[in-house]
Amino acid sequence: MPITVEKPTEEQIADMKRRPTWEKEASTFEWYYDEPETFLLIEGRVTISTPGGERVTCGPGDLVTCPAGMDCTWEISEPVRKHYKMG
Repeated sequence: MPITVEKPTEEQIADMKRRPTWEKEASTFEWYYDEPETFLLIEGRVTISTPGGERVTCGPGDLVTCPAGMDCTWEISEPVRKHYKMG
């Protein structure tokens, strides 16, 4: 499954604002999703790339879903803050 990036609805924004928040400085790291994650990027910019060549860049206001079973690299070019939900 591909990474999806969309502009959220007002209902999705309200739901995500009730979720935990995660912050990370500019950095690059490997990640494996053992379950799906949906996140609303509040601040920052990140590029997520997969070994298969998929490359997605997202910024503030984007609602992003990463599928379970995906290996990827996170390249955070501007410190990020996001609301997220796993599963």
